[in-house]
Amino acid sequence: MRESLTRTFVVPALVGLVVALWVIVTPGTAWAQKTTPDSAPNLDVQSWVLTDEDSGNFLAGKNPDARIAPGSTTKIMVALVALDEGVNLDDEVTVSENAASYAGYIYSNIGLYPYDRVSVRELMQASLIPSGTDAVFALCEYLGGGSVQSCVQKMNQKARDLNLKNTHYDNPAGIDSPDDYTSARDLAIIARAAMKYPFFAETVATRDASITTESTVNRTIEFSNTNLLLNSYTPATGVKTGTTPEGGSSLVSSAESGDESYIAVVLAAPTDTVRFGSSEQALEYGFGSFDHKPLVRKNKVYDEVTLPSRRDESRKLVAAENAEALVGPGIKVERKVTTEELPSEAAKGDEIGKVDLKINGQSVKSVPLVVQEGYKGASFWDHVQYISVSAWRGAWNFIDGLM
Repeated sequence: MRESLTRTFVVPALVGLVVALWVIVTPGTAWAQKTTPDSAPNLDVQSWVLTDEDSGNFLAGKNPDARIAPGSTTKIMVALVALDEGVNLDDEVTVSENAASYAGYIYSNIGLYPYDRVSVRELMQASLIPSGTDAVFALCEYLGGGSVQSCVQKMNQKARDLNLKNTHYDNPAGIDSPDDYTSARDLAIIARAAMKYPFFAETVATRDASITTESTVNRTIEFSNTNLLLNSYTPATGVKTGTTPEGGSSLVSSAESGDESYIAVVLAAPTDTVRFGSSEQALEYGFGSFDHKPLVRKNKVYDEVTLPSRRDESRKLVAAENAEALVGPGIKVERKVTTEELPSEAAKGDEIGKVDLKINGQSVKSVPLVVQEGYKGASFWDHVQYISVSAWRGAWNFIDGLM
């Protein structure tokens, strides 16, 4: 948690702005589904989420599972498919006539020509930074062995692998289609997976870049990032914009400050200004409302157990390490202590049990419990005394029950 930063973008007061949005709400999901703490900001967008980038935990949002046209946020998934496959970033790709046909004035593009030769690395940069539709089609053809449809099939398989319930792709660029949709919650999951790759994280954090095409005429193409938060919001680290007639203005964004990092997804904002301002508000809510706290402390006693065959002797069990997690509004912390059957003897530091830590019902860490002080095996007389006392207590309880 830290003090709020000065905001550059201000969400306009004019709430009456409306855009034509295509939104399919999943069965059982209310249109105005509220799944956020009361302290969270009220954002003028159709759907949004804030998640902890470290754990992936959902922190706040509105309509997180509403199905909305994704626009160019789709290109995050194309990059994830490529990186998960372990592609050679230095492989050279020849731009097809089909991919080059997306250059022009209709789609965002970098102006690739047919038969330009560009590396996979540069195609990914051109897809993610300036949102080049021509570049992402060329990249998708490479991933699909020449077939865009094969690439899209990989994208949908990746969505299933990630257990995404409200995402389906019809093309690699997010061009509006009834079969092309995603949700804010799903996009946060996709972005978190992609951000684990250093190349991806470095690319989406880049403000300005250029690539060089090789052809009959070699060219250097310069471009800038469409994510304007990188220019105005100091903690911003990525990720990707998306804009379509049916899906409005959207943004997947990430930010880091100190030991906190968040991913925010804003979908179907009425204007570009609102999407950037709302994203900043969501991220600032994270930094201002949540903090990492020690939930299990090293050497703290979490249980005490009776030693085998010795009723009057016990040993304390302490945590072997610290465990921290993000806590704040709406977060429920659970600790469950379990112990194993004690061995006949144990040395100081031997593991005997564990503390399972859950955040909002999701397991986040298991911390070993160790013996604070070692003990030796019970002697012959310890066993005799234990058996005798047990027999005496059993007999007394039996007699007492008859009285």
